[in-house]
Amino acid sequence: MNPAPRLSVVIPAFNEAESLPELHRELTAALESLGMPWEVLYVDDGSRDGTDRVIETSCGTDPRARGLLLHRNYGKSAALATGFKAVRGEFVCTMDADLQDDPRELPRLFEALADRLDLVSGWKVKRLDPITKTLPSKLFNWVTSRVSGVRLHDFNCGFKLYRREVVDALEVYGELHRFLPALAHWQGFRVGELGVNHRARRFGKSKFGAARFINGFLDLLTAAFITTSALKPLHVFGRIGLVFFLVGSGLAAWFVAQWLQGDPVRVRPLMLFGAACVLLSFQFVLMGLLGEMIAHLSARADYPVRRRFNFGSEA
Repeated sequence: MNPAPRLSVVIPAFNEAESLPELHRELTAALESLGMPWEVLYVDDGSRDGTDRVIETSCGTDPRARGLLLHRNYGKSAALATGFKAVRGEFVCTMDADLQDDPRELPRLFEALADRLDLVSGWKVKRLDPITKTLPSKLFNWVTSRVSGVRLHDFNCGFKLYRREVVDALEVYGELHRFLPALAHWQGFRVGELGVNHRARRFGKSKFGAARFINGFLDLLTAAFITTSALKPLHVFGRIGLVFFLVGSGLAAWFVAQWLQGDPVRVRPLMLFGAACVLLSFQFVLMGLLGEMIAHLSARADYPVRRRFNFGSEA
């Protein structure tokens, strides 16, 4: 087992067997130029094209490379979460495995991080992707920027550099990898952006379809809900329930006042509406309580790992 590195590079990979050997060569050269101890952690997200064998070969020839093979394809967030739990470095870099991120940008990311930042997110200024990906991505980034309050051009760029305390604080699951800068910002970390070189894909094809944009906007609501302290489940649903209760109880009090004045009680649509409001108020409060129970009892999921390479006694 090598001594603890200062920099850990986490690379989630899904069916990238052709790209990984060249990526490892480029990344090794770039990391050597930094002059600090480092490690590369490959997380295979259930690939079926031999990516696991490529990772095993890289780890067998370079003790600074480590590998985790998940049992099946859980998604990029799961791969990142698994990698974040295994890193040992003071700094953590994430990169995509498709060779579109340029490892030679690492020194510039470190320079930007030194400028009182906790997370530096890459910005693919000149993005070499088809217009079917770039236009929806611009809309997605514009909306996310306005909702999150973090003025970034490219939230979903996989090339990022973090201080270790940031990745330790992030809970990444589902599709929340798209919002890591926003999640970090909402937790009080200092987030910045740096334009980086983007390269055309050389092997394979993108693993994400058009549905990622629809899912992305829904996940943005999830991210905002679970990370903003003012939006605890009971606070949100309790406030809605309180509004319904006030409306319903107000209508009920008005009908009681009418009855006390001698007006016979008859079933009216307004009376039914008031009763429904009171019932809904209790439903919303119960939803809030259930949400609080889930929030307090749930923990970060541990995704099952099939094999580990270069983990020594940690395995």
